[in-house]
Amino acid sequence: MRLSLKGRIALIIMTGAVLTVVAVLLTVYHSLVDDLEQLHRQRQAEETVRAAEQVEQVLALRLNALESFSAQLSNGLNLDPMSQLLTKMERQRHLRRFFPDGLMVFDSNGTAIAESTLVPGRVGTNYADRPHFKRLFTTRKPVISHPIIGRTTGAPLVSFLSPILSDDGDLLGILGGVINLAQTSILPKRRLADALREGVTFRILDTDNLVYVYNGADLSSELQPLPAPGESPLIDAALSGFNIGITQDENRQQMVFATTHLEQLRWVFVRAVPYDQVIAPARAFFLRFAGISVLIGGGLALLAFWLAWTAMRPLEFMTRQIRRMATQAANNQQLPETGVTEVAELARAFNQLTAERKALSEVKDDFVAVVSHELRTPLTSINGALKLMQSGAVGALPEKADNLTLLALRNGERLQTIINDLLDFNKLNAGKLELAPKPCCIMTLVKEAIAGNRPMADDYRVTLCSATAPVPSAYLDPLRLRQVLDNLISNAIKFSPPGGTVTVRVEWHLPDWLRITVSDQGEGIPEAFGGRLFERFAQAEHGTMRASRGTGLGLAICKELVELMEGRIGFYNRDGAHLWVELPGAVSSDSTEHRIIEDMSDDHPICTDR
Repeated sequence: MRLSLKGRIALIIMTGAVLTVVAVLLTVYHSLVDDLEQLHRQRQAEETVRAAEQVEQVLALRLNALESFSAQLSNGLNLDPMSQLLTKMERQRHLRRFFPDGLMVFDSNGTAIAESTLVPGRVGTNYADRPHFKRLFTTRKPVISHPIIGRTTGAPLVSFLSPILSDDGDLLGILGGVINLAQTSILPKRRLADALREGVTFRILDTDNLVYVYNGADLSSELQPLPAPGESPLIDAALSGFNIGITQDENRQQMVFATTHLEQLRWVFVRAVPYDQVIAPARAFFLRFAGISVLIGGGLALLAFWLAWTAMRPLEFMTRQIRRMATQAANNQQLPETGVTEVAELARAFNQLTAERKALSEVKDDFVAVVSHELRTPLTSINGALKLMQSGAVGALPEKADNLTLLALRNGERLQTIINDLLDFNKLNAGKLELAPKPCCIMTLVKEAIAGNRPMADDYRVTLCSATAPVPSAYLDPLRLRQVLDNLISNAIKFSPPGGTVTVRVEWHLPDWLRITVSDQGEGIPEAFGGRLFERFAQAEHGTMRASRGTGLGLAICKELVELMEGRIGFYNRDGAHLWVELPGAVSSDSTEHRIIEDMSDDHPICTDR
């Protein structure tokens, strides 16, 4: 559509305003995101250090408690007897909460001699070859092991050891506490609960052994090695030396992370938050800001358009009306003669043209009706005379004369059908066609329609079949329903290939609706033509030739008659075209017709449902 000068100016102003608003919004958004990222990185680093310190404090608290208890297990010269060791361990309920997976006492050689939690085979096992035992033998100080696999339990463990020393500083034994990583997290439960609620994930990495101390997911029953390089960008970033940054986790979700070290254990502590969660406040603020900006800009744009197009609206309405007139022959709606002077004059001229078009259409319809009526009377006489000659009323005709007479009769009947279609269509357009409904036998009408169209089917080498379900008699106009059936059946015959079958199916579609479907085995109705199938004078094309001959009024008349009977008509393609008619109502449920299974004649069987 070509724009006027006012329209172009309004469009340029609106486009410039929209681009300016978009540029401002993008600048504001990026500035907000950058500031929020920087702020959250600092906060992430602080939270990571705070969480790591809390873990270190909990580990130190457990180790100090173990060290305090180890001083109670000797008299300064020797270890307490076994019975006393077990009794003292039994009383240490608070310490056992620190080490829910058991307390153990080892002799000076690292052999287990007592335990608070019975594990078969653990007492009597020597652990002196373990690295943390060797470190304790050397330093005579409390130690915490790296994640290890229990020698007898097979579970992932972290072992705490405290030496039991004599008054002279000799090693009398070792007190151990065990945390099973498959059952107890190294992180405090409250910290884990808060992290889960806030969407935060933790990782604790043992960089010496390249295993997880805590993998941020469910507790595992075995030690989990760190991912191979490239499998987890988050772990790669944590081990690369960067203390803070943005990367992806194992699921390729973008994360803001920070790391710190637990120096005593040489563990790397990682805290990560989803990037979307970080920028969520900026996004929410931006959406509010953008919404307000769009509302204001939209209001201004609407005002500009309203001012620019106020004078153009009548022209748009005229354009739509002209298009409707081009596609709907009966549409002669007048235009309002309002608006500026030029537009009002144009509407007045258009209304004058519409009135002349309507008068011309009425003259054309009257002319067609008169001519058709005048032609029908002599044509009826001609066809009657030809039928008498064909029946032998004037005696036997020579073969050539008989063939010519038959050809003339067929073309005369075809011409009479065209004239009847024109008359019916004019009556329908004028609203003068009245129905005469009465109780009628649907199957009888179908049977008669098939019999009446059989000569045409024989000419086209097409088989006619009926596939019906038991249906009650309907209260309809039998003459007009027969006219609909004849049109649908003859149309299906024309579009069926030689040797094909046309099937008429009668069934209940809904509780109160009767459906009649006429199906052929042709190529179906072209998709591009489907919207015009029931328009007057419309015919589908087949390749470069028309698929059939005729006026193109048959289906249009069917549509008008079905709608006059308060029914519906339509089609669908499935191995051929299927045209259906749905009609409402039935007289009684006890007047059910039986499925037709007998032959209509000796030569032409009626096909039934299988």
